[in-house]
Amino acid sequence: MTDHATTPGPAAHQKIDTSVPHSARIWNYWLGGKDNYPVDEQAGDAYTELFPGIVTIARSSRAFLRRNITYLVAEAGIRQFLDVGTGLPTADNTHEVAQRIAPETRIVYVDNDPMVLSHARALLYSTPEGATAYVDSNVLDPDRILTAAAETLDLGKPTALILSNILGHVADTEQARSIVDSLLGALPSGSYLSVNDGSRGIDPVFERAQDGYNESGAVPYNLRTVDEITSYFDGLELLDPGVVSVPLWRPESTDPAPQIIAEHGGLARKP
Repeated sequence: MTDHATTPGPAAHQKIDTSVPHSARIWNYWLGGKDNYPVDEQAGDAYTELFPGIVTIARSSRAFLRRNITYLVAEAGIRQFLDVGTGLPTADNTHEVAQRIAPETRIVYVDNDPMVLSHARALLYSTPEGATAYVDSNVLDPDRILTAAAETLDLGKPTALILSNILGHVADTEQARSIVDSLLGALPSGSYLSVNDGSRGIDPVFERAQDGYNESGAVPYNLRTVDEITSYFDGLELLDPGVVSVPLWRPESTDPAPQIIAEHGGLARKP
């Protein structure tokens, strides 16, 4: 087994606050995971009372990511991933999906939550041929992310940048675009961008539930319009079917019948 880990930054030493709900732990709860606290379960249950469809969104998002990674490794030949805002480990983490197909794949995970860091060991298991690493950093600091990622990845080679349900935590849309541009700008031609986020203008019940969640004391998550999500891919070569509700992105024959939900994403190649 080959493990490569960067030195944790200051966030690694923060105390885990179990009195305030946290998005990564709530998401883990909706996915059926165990890495959460009563405060997260209470917040998650309160949310699902208003909008039961959030569980479908969480699980559809995970399935979208799995299909993206499968395409990138099996068809596009990508062997490096930078997964920013990975959250708590669950089933089919990026390295598990990628290394099942190509054991030599190298993955860097990025998050700044102390509980995620405490579970980093679960993320850092790799095939002997490949590598995984964990970077303790905030999505708002792309320079630090890139510097740390370069300890494990060769950023001169095509790399897939994964931003799954993380850009919604950036309050300003222009700032979110700037972060995407900074991260992708450091990657060469032939790299890929995968983005999916909760979308506004699709389901008003979801929007009311999210507004209530944002007032709960948890870190806010901002829903964006489909046009705003699509703008992250400006200047890139979007793969068919473009930016769509995530169940509609290349569904597999074994998937449930695709339905439109308020979670949109796409995959694009950097020319």
